[in-house]
Amino acid sequence: MPPRTTPSERQKRVGSELRKMRVAAGMSAEHAAGLLGLDRAKISNIETGIRTISAERLRTLACNCACSDTAYIEALVDMAGTNGRGWWERYRGTLSQGLLDIAELESHAVRMRTTHTAHIPGLLQTSDHALELFRAVLPPLPDHESALRLAYRVERQKVLTSEHPPEYVGIVHEAALRMQFGGRNVARGQLEHLLKASERPNLKLLVVPFAAGTFPGAGQTVNYLEGPVPQLDTVQVDSSHGPEFLGDDAQLSKYRSHLDWLERIALSTEASRGFIRRIINDL
Repeated sequence: MPPRTTPSERQKRVGSELRKMRVAAGMSAEHAAGLLGLDRAKISNIETGIRTISAERLRTLACNCACSDTAYIEALVDMAGTNGRGWWERYRGTLSQGLLDIAELESHAVRMRTTHTAHIPGLLQTSDHALELFRAVLPPLPDHESALRLAYRVERQKVLTSEHPPEYVGIVHEAALRMQFGGRNVARGQLEHLLKASERPNLKLLVVPFAAGTFPGAGQTVNYLEGPVPQLDTVQVDSSHGPEFLGDDAQLSKYRSHLDWLERIALSTEASRGFIRRIINDL
């Protein structure tokens, strides 16, 4: 199979996990190349996600690196065998690779936890609310670009209503609920949509009120996507230049603790619904 020109975040993650496995075992790239019957350059390309690796070679490498975690190995095999040709590929060439990566990661997540301070979670936004956000960027987007991003956002949201949807925990700060993007009518429609969405069996919506006080990472948007095994979880955070993806053990532990903290100080599910209803009544 020819090398990839733009490996996805999941494909790069397979490579980085294989490199981590090899380095932890004290195995050189040259040794790995000889073991797998490949040249040194191909090992480098596999570890950067540019080239694929077969299930047989991946298992051989894991065995020789003394990795005995079967669930982890099989999860890597599954990731390596995924061709990445999901619905998001229709947007390649029109949207950034980072946006495509978010959709691919969401489609494979078994559970998602997100926290938002100033915005409603993207997967729970109404079209009117989302369009207001796309129109409020600098430099301004042409109308057709805003429409393109809206269409993409709506497609992403289908992951929560698919045949086998992941569990979703959305932690939203009171500040985000009180933002009137688009005016009162749009804000009211958005909050009513949140209430309706919160009734889905796979979705838990939790509100952090102003009265909850201080919490870590205040103001930061975090999207924690759980994989089939904890080692393959991914954190996506927003930045001024686009999404960033984190997967190191220390980073995963930090953001798990971050979200655990927020869940502890958030209102219960029922109390969160009542809180949103009161904000709607104030509009």
